[in-house]
Amino acid sequence: MNLCIDQGNSRTKVALMTDEGKIMKHLIYKSFSSADVERLFDLYDITDSIISSVVDIEAAVVNTLHRRSQHFVLFDHMTPVPIVNRYDTPQTLGQDRLAAAVGAKSLCPNENLLIIDAGSAITYDFVSAEGEYMGGNIAPGIKMRFTMLQRMTKKLPMVEAEENELIPLFGANTRDAIAAGVIRGVAYEVKGYMRTLKEKMPHYQTFLTGGHAPYILNNVRSSRNEKREIRFEKHLVLIGLNNILVYNKLKIEN
Repeated sequence: MNLCIDQGNSRTKVALMTDEGKIMKHLIYKSFSSADVERLFDLYDITDSIISSVVDIEAAVVNTLHRRSQHFVLFDHMTPVPIVNRYDTPQTLGQDRLAAAVGAKSLCPNENLLIIDAGSAITYDFVSAEGEYMGGNIAPGIKMRFTMLQRMTKKLPMVEAEENELIPLFGANTRDAIAAGVIRGVAYEVKGYMRTLKEKMPHYQTFLTGGHAPYILNNVRSSRNEKREIRFEKHLVLIGLNNILVYNKLKIEN
């Protein structure tokens, strides 16, 4: 069994997966330590592991993974991946963005892909049908937008939208006006990317992932076509990490 670890800005997501990509167990940690690694190996039949992080990884975590795994991958810009990376500065590309691109490509191997990850920041990435990661954009995330409105003004309150809240077109009070401005702003942002791609290429697939994806999903899906075009994959980064781990194991074996 494979242990896949995705360390984000606010939490660590962990999945136990088969080589074929089946998720056997999914866990979320607010903090993640070498003791957690030891516990996972003691509880489950783990043979191989991979870790990706957008923050500094504790040396003890890496050492424990390396010691307990038959095959271990510390995912960075030097790690071989099963797609072509066309980013000008691969050393500055977030591993989570590249892993999500690999995950999406494994699920739709012959499609042009728009990959939207709604986390602390919202990233928009494009992978061609030929399997080339062409780059993407980074925008403020939903919580960041709420926070900046409150911090950068004197009278606006801090607002937190409900995960499955259907946002009105126009707010009838300040709270709803802020919620609608942020959530609908992101929804229109997403639709704008989709419309622009539609003009350039009639056939593509949009993937939506990330902790804040449910906040915008219902507000983006406003037509039948958009419902078909948007595919929500909660574990897209972990799926990509598992593919990268298997890809590197096969390279060594061959």
